Amino acid sequence: MNIGQLARQAGVPIDTVRYYERQRLIPEPARSASGYRQYAQDDVTRLNFIRRAKTLGFTLDEIGELMAISGNYSNDMNEMRNASARKLEVVEERLAELTRMRDALRGLVDACPGHGPLETCPIMAALTTDPTESDAAGRSART
Repeated sequence: MNIGQLARQAGVPIDTVRYYERQRLIPEPARSASGYRQYAQDDVTRLNFIRRAKTLGFTLDEIGELMAISGNYSNDMNEMRNASARKLEVVEERLAELTRMRDALRGLVDACPGHGPLETCPIMAALTTDPTESDAAGRSART
């Protein structure tokens, strides 16, 4: 199949196919006598693998690692599990950070009345005040 057919079957733009070739996530295809790239069904499978892994948050480097693991059928699934567990750990760390950000923003939005002079806005105060200064002031006021 040609690059357009491959792209359509995998649901990706042609430029994406070329990009993944440059990143060595899909092997360089054979060429026809006229120089056109000729792809196989395995390339559709690879592109679908990449696309699905990206939706799970894997980077292209991590996807390359997963593909190397998946290509070595002499291994058991432990390597694939370990790579996925490492990614899960990163996702959970990000989720915890996003939760902290959401809670901080929610507190600021809830504290802001939404009217009045901007210099009294708690959101502006939080964004313009050095947190180490307010922490130090809060500690010295308590002591």
